[in-house]
Amino acid sequence: MSVTTLDVENSLRQCMDPEVPLNIVEMGLVYGIDVKGSDVDITMTMTTQGCPLHDTIIQDVTRYAKKVPGVDNVNVKIVWDPPWSMDKMTADARDKIKNMTSESGSLTPFDYDIAMPQGVGKLATQEDGSMVLLNNNDQGFMVNQAIVDFWKCCNGQRKMTELVDVFANNTGLQRASVEKEVAQLVRQLHGNGLVTIPDQHDTPNVTFKS
Repeated sequence: MSVTTLDVENSLRQCMDPEVPLNIVEMGLVYGIDVKGSDVDITMTMTTQGCPLHDTIIQDVTRYAKKVPGVDNVNVKIVWDPPWSMDKMTADARDKIKNMTSESGSLTPFDYDIAMPQGVGKLATQEDGSMVLLNNNDQGFMVNQAIVDFWKCCNGQRKMTELVDVFANNTGLQRASVEKEVAQLVRQLHGNGLVTIPDQHDTPNVTFKS
C-alpha cells in the first residue's frame, strides 16, 4: 500500500505542540509534506525562533511520521519564512485558544516565587500509543513525553524555580532559556485542570498510569 500525504498528516495530528495542548497540524506549523515512496520530507516551522524544545519537536514529528505503514525515512526541515502567526491556525484551534485563555483568566493568579504546583488527574496511553492526560472531569489532552515528564515533576513539593531547574536538566537546555516556557506550561496545565496550586485550597489527586 502506497503512502499518501494525508496518511502522514493524519498521523501528525497526534503530535502535540509542546507549549499548548493542540496538535502541530491544527496549529498551522506544518507547511508541506512530500512523499516519495517510503521517504517523507516534512517542511514546518515553530511558533518562535530559538524554541528550547526544538529537538523534542523534531523527534516527535519524525516518530509520528514513521508510525505510518510504509514510511521508512523521514526528513524534517525547519523554516522561518514565512514566519508562523495565529492566522495559520485552523478556526477550531483558534476557538480552543480563546476558550483556554478565557478559562485560565478566571483562575486565581499564583505567586511564582512560592507556588508549588501539584499534578492532578491521570496519564493514559491510547491504542495508537499516543499519550493523554485526563483531568478529574475526564477531559483528555494529548501530550508528548516532555510534558508528561514535567507534569510528573509537579509533586506539590517543588517551587517553580526548582521546576525550572528540573526541566532544564531533563531537556539539556540552559536554565535561562526555559524559564518562560515552564511558567507558560504551568499556566496551561493549571487552566486545563491538570495542575493545582495547593495554597489555593485545591485538592491533589494524582494517578500515574502507563
